[in-house]
Amino acid sequence: MTSSSPVVSSALKKNALGVAGIVFLVLAAVAPLTGIVVVAGLAMALGNGGGAAASFFMMAIILLIFSVGYAQMSRELVNAGGFYAFVVKGLGRTGGLIAGLIATIGYNFFVVGTIGTSGFFMQTIIADLTGFNLHWYVWGLASIVASFFLARRGVDFSSKILGVALVLEVALLVVFDIAVLVQTGFALEAFSPAAVFSGSFPIGLLIAATGFLGFEATALFGEEAKQPLKTIPRATYSAIIAIGLVLGLTTWAVVSAIGVAETQGVALDHLAAGDLLFSLAEQYVGTTFLTIMLILLLISLFAAMLAFHNSATRYLYSLGRARILPHVLARTGSNGTPVIAGLVQAGFAALVALAFMLSGANPLEAIVPPMLGFGTLSIIVLQALAALSILVHFRRTRSPKILSTLVAPLISFLLLGTIVVMAIANFDIVAGSDALAIRLLPWLLAITAVGGLIYGAWLKANRPLVYAGLADDLEQVEPAHEHEVAPEPTGS
Repeated sequence: MTSSSPVVSSALKKNALGVAGIVFLVLAAVAPLTGIVVVAGLAMALGNGGGAAASFFMMAIILLIFSVGYAQMSRELVNAGGFYAFVVKGLGRTGGLIAGLIATIGYNFFVVGTIGTSGFFMQTIIADLTGFNLHWYVWGLASIVASFFLARRGVDFSSKILGVALVLEVALLVVFDIAVLVQTGFALEAFSPAAVFSGSFPIGLLIAATGFLGFEATALFGEEAKQPLKTIPRATYSAIIAIGLVLGLTTWAVVSAIGVAETQGVALDHLAAGDLLFSLAEQYVGTTFLTIMLILLLISLFAAMLAFHNSATRYLYSLGRARILPHVLARTGSNGTPVIAGLVQAGFAALVALAFMLSGANPLEAIVPPMLGFGTLSIIVLQALAALSILVHFRRTRSPKILSTLVAPLISFLLLGTIVVMAIANFDIVAGSDALAIRLLPWLLAITAVGGLIYGAWLKANRPLVYAGLADDLEQVEPAHEHEVAPEPTGS
């Protein structure tokens, strides 16, 4: 009986990812090509126009400041719960519960948005290139199903697939950047005060922040990383710098190609069609290059979906393991992948997208902006909570490292908190709609916070072991494990 009974596992695969693998997963979620087409286009049109490149570089600096404290915390804590675990460590069990719920909602909204984006562009681009026209939801559904099965192959396999896609799309952007540099040159006036603070600088910075969303997913893969106490901080620094360089330099190239003074007007003219980069790519590199870019955009969109699916799945897994959500979500396959959590995540995203489809909604107008906009707000809130948690934790433990455990976390909390306020005040721009239902979406975060407080109090009173386990579940890797690179046969 015992020999034939299947073993139910809830452990993730160990030593599956190095720095490069984690960076591939994170940068694929950022999807540089998609970021330039969508995020940079919005920043130039609705934000600070010709100064948009500076917004990306400034956002990178803000997040690097945040990462100083983050690196210190990640040397003490490795967990698949990511920033949820960080907040538990700093602000306590109930605070972590609220953060975990916000993160789970945010990432799941992201996946719904990627179904709309991927489906729309697959329908239009494939129809244009081949004449084969299939409904956007069918393409989107096929993409999320493919993401689920690829994710089941294991996080290390996903990192290889995402790495190939990432290299191709970054290479494409580099070719475009070089073409602009050779033919036109890069305009230094894009970084002048007149350009940086033109238009709406706060909106430009806010929209630029969306281009970095996903970098914090480095923490989600801690239990699956090689030498996690070193790998996770290094991967975080590498991801932020890489995102800043790719998005900042290519936006600078676009601005230089158009002309700094003319950028905002031209970007506004191309905003509805979203074809600003495409038109410039055809002009500077040619029609064949444009065709390749369109094809790689589809790959970029799928890579982003796969990466966000992995992240959303791990939040469900972590909350399931802590028994905040049903424990069955913590069940993993023989290769250490969260099977049930992945199935639930993919099913949820497909059903929500189906509801939009049945209503006859246009995906780019009714699905993508609110889903990605709310997901953006959720993750920035999560980042701000994590910064506060790092600050509180190290003040409580009286860390002597003032710069990395007090100054950097405090500055990053204030800056990220400011971005949160701007995001809520300008949520109609972030979400691409001024409809009442859309403008009320940020209240879902307040409802989640209140619900988390109530749920935390109920757990403490009625399920004290589960409540206590919110903290006990965090210590998955001890600092001593850092030195176990190649265990020796000591007999112990």
